[in-house]
Amino acid sequence: MPSIADIVVKKNDNVTNITYTGVQPSSGDGTAATWKSQSVGTALAFQPELRLSAKSASNGLARDFTATFMYPQIKTDSTTGVVSVHRKAMGKFTWNYQMDMAATDEAEASAQFVNLLASTLVRNCLNSGFSAT
Repeated sequence: MPSIADIVVKKNDNVTNITYTGVQPSSGDGTAATWKSQSVGTALAFQPELRLSAKSASNGLARDFTATFMYPQIKTDSTTGVVSVHRKAMGKFTWNYQMDMAATDEAEASAQFVNLLASTLVRNCLNSGFSAT
């Protein structure tokens, strides 16, 4: 099982890196590991966050993964100067890992899935709020 570590990804400009720091490892089945982008925001609620949890499923024949992502939009009230979370962009996916599937097939499936999510077309769909037409 992998150990928690920082995750470095590209920002929207495809040049600048942003680090998601591993702040909480999973404590066991069904509990989430948590990463936060600590380089932004002055409060925990202002920091983008990724959570990943896994648990046994189908009487031990599979593992169910759930990933959630939250990206807050921060707003400063022009009258009071109070900074708060105005909106949140949120995403979620689930993955069912079959314990009796060949490791090479499962590796290929997971690689293709995450690469599809990272593709330009899927990114453009998310940015526009519409599926491909």
